[in-house]
Amino acid sequence: MLPFIRSDLAQFTAYKPHPSSDTAEAVAIEFDRLDTNESPYDLPVEIKEKLAWTFQQVIESNRYPDGGHETLKDAIAEYVNESAHLPSSVITAANISVGNGSDELIRSLLIATCLGSEGSILVANPTFSMYAILAQTLGIPVVTVDRNESNFEIDLKAAQSALEATQNPPIRAVFVVHPNSPTANCLTAAELAWLKSLPEKILVVIDEAYFEFSQTTLVGELVQRPNWVVLRTFSKAFRLAAMRVGYCVGNPDAIAILEKVRLPYNLPSFSLASALVALQNRQILLESIPQTLSERSKLITALSPHPALEITASDTNFIYLRLKPNPSHPAATALTRLHQTLRNQGTLVRLLPGGLRITVGTPTENTHTLNRLQTALADLG
Repeated sequence: MLPFIRSDLAQFTAYKPHPSSDTAEAVAIEFDRLDTNESPYDLPVEIKEKLAWTFQQVIESNRYPDGGHETLKDAIAEYVNESAHLPSSVITAANISVGNGSDELIRSLLIATCLGSEGSILVANPTFSMYAILAQTLGIPVVTVDRNESNFEIDLKAAQSALEATQNPPIRAVFVVHPNSPTANCLTAAELAWLKSLPEKILVVIDEAYFEFSQTTLVGELVQRPNWVVLRTFSKAFRLAAMRVGYCVGNPDAIAILEKVRLPYNLPSFSLASALVALQNRQILLESIPQTLSERSKLITALSPHPALEITASDTNFIYLRLKPNPSHPAATALTRLHQTLRNQGTLVRLLPGGLRITVGTPTENTHTLNRLQTALADLG
């Protein structure tokens, strides 16, 4: 360990993209890439042509990007109001901060609330891993609680106890995904009631990365709750995973702080242009969602009767698959074998400690998934 490096970093492992998401390898071997919750559909040719024209005729590569993001913020505010059925004046550009993916916004929120031993964060596992990873790299303590094993609801009693018991430093931020990844469930009425009961000194971060699939949002709560923020992304339904654009919706005072701590020129000009064009063409891009939801239902309907599987309802573009207890096949070992067999057959899914997360792909990819799962389960015995 180099002597000038923080001693606590020695115990961390650098975050690496999931090995199976290596694009060059996946394309070369013709994998069905169902492991990263991306859209299975690339941008339509006409939109790519428009972006190519923008790069050729509008973007000056020798100039810095728009550092204020005002045009994109206005377009995002219009979309947020429209999708949440709010009057056009409720969410404005002052309520929006744009980041290099949601990861940058999460990091900025952590810097703004907990850095310098001022706070810790609370997460309920299993959930999106980057909350804890980013906090730990900043030296921010992470307090974890469990979820109910049957319906994945947060253990609210444990969460409340953690809030009361954690004092040095106190919990300053609670992170939840709505609907959750990897378990695909929306927040329940009880979970929402608990979040609403939290004092304003605690930041509540609600990650709505899968909003376009769930059509359930808490943006309407922001007017009355200055300590709540909502995160969204262009990486999923808007098909812009390669461009890395996320946004945060919140109270203007909170957004002003995020603007202070974010890096200048944090988004390349082409990413800004891509997000703006995506919003302008959202009817075209989002018209694939009904098919994704239909395909999701087909997967769940086909797999649920299998005696070895546990599959819960999903409000996202993926399903979460677990194996039922089997004394002759320890769950972790069986999941690893199942994951490897699927990979060997050409289907990439995400292996997690408790199950497999499978992105809903194209109809052809989903047919492959069903057939290969049946074979893999038969091999597992």
